[in-house]
Amino acid sequence: MPIRYDIVHTTVYRYRTPVTFGEHRVMFRPRDSHDLRVLATDLQVSPEAIVRMIQDPHSNSVALVQPIRPATELRLVCSFTIERADVTQDLSLLSPSAEHLPFAYSVQDRFDLEHYLRPHHDDPEGKLIAWAHQFFRHDGPTGTRDLLERMNQHINQNFRYETRDEEGTQTPLQTLALSSGSCRDYALLMMEAARRLGVATRFVSGYLYDAALDDNTVVGSGDAITGAGATHAWLQAYLPGAGWVAYDPTNNLLGGSQLIRVAVARDPAFAAPVSGSWFGERDAYESLEATVQVKRRAG
Repeated sequence: MPIRYDIVHTTVYRYRTPVTFGEHRVMFRPRDSHDLRVLATDLQVSPEAIVRMIQDPHSNSVALVQPIRPATELRLVCSFTIERADVTQDLSLLSPSAEHLPFAYSVQDRFDLEHYLRPHHDDPEGKLIAWAHQFFRHDGPTGTRDLLERMNQHINQNFRYETRDEEGTQTPLQTLALSSGSCRDYALLMMEAARRLGVATRFVSGYLYDAALDDNTVVGSGDAITGAGATHAWLQAYLPGAGWVAYDPTNNLLGGSQLIRVAVARDPAFAAPVSGSWFGERDAYESLEATVQVKRRAG
C-alpha cells in the first residue's frame, strides 16, 4: 500500500545589512518514478521573487529564483506531498555478466553511462584505488553486490560522521586522510572508489525519513538514523539487470524506502539544494539555517 509523506524544506540566509540577490538555483522537487509520485508542491520566497521552473540536463526539476528587492534575509520554504510505493529492488536479478567484478557494460550502456564511469577526482599516488581493492576477495571470485555492500558498511562503521554547514565537498583523498566527513563526503568517496573498479555511479541529494521524528512515534525507538532533519546525500550504482541501486554509506542502507530522491548528478557540485549569489558589503553575510521535516501521514 502506498505511503504518503509531507515534507517541508526551509532555508534561511541572514545578513547584517541589506544585500541585493542574484539568481538562485533551488532543487527541492522529488524525482517522479515508478516508486515515487509527487502529489503537490509549493515554494514560498521572501522577499518577493520571480520564479521559473526548468529541467536540467539530468532531468532534475530546478527552480530559478530571482528576488526583486534588497533584504537582510532570504527565506525559501519548499513544501510538498509525495506518495511512495512499497517496491522492493531484487538484486538477485543482476545480469549474469555483472554478478562478479570486474564486469563490462554493454556498448549501448557505456555510451549512456560514460560520465558516471569516469572518475572526476585525481588519485596521483593510487591511494584511492588501493583502498577500493581491499574489498576484493582473495579466496575466489568477488561478487559485485558483496563488494559494494561491504564498502558501504565499512564507511559507516570506520569513519566518523561530521555535520558541515558550509558549502562544498571534501575530495575522496581528504575523506580518507581524515577518516571522517559528512554524508556528501561519504557518497563521493564511495562513488569515486566504485568508478575505479568499473562501476558506474552517480550522486543523489534528497531527504531522509526517520520514523523517530514523527509526532506519533516515541523518540529513541528503532535504529538511529543519521542525517534526518536536513538535506541528505547518498549514491546510486548502475547494475545491469537491477538498474540504479541506492547505497547510503552514512546509514549503511541499501535501497531503502527512507531515501527520497530530489536530484542526481555526476558530481556533488551539480546537485546543491540551493546555490546563488548576493551583492553587498564584504562582511554582510551572517548565517545560514536549513531544516527539513519529513512526516508520514497517518492512515
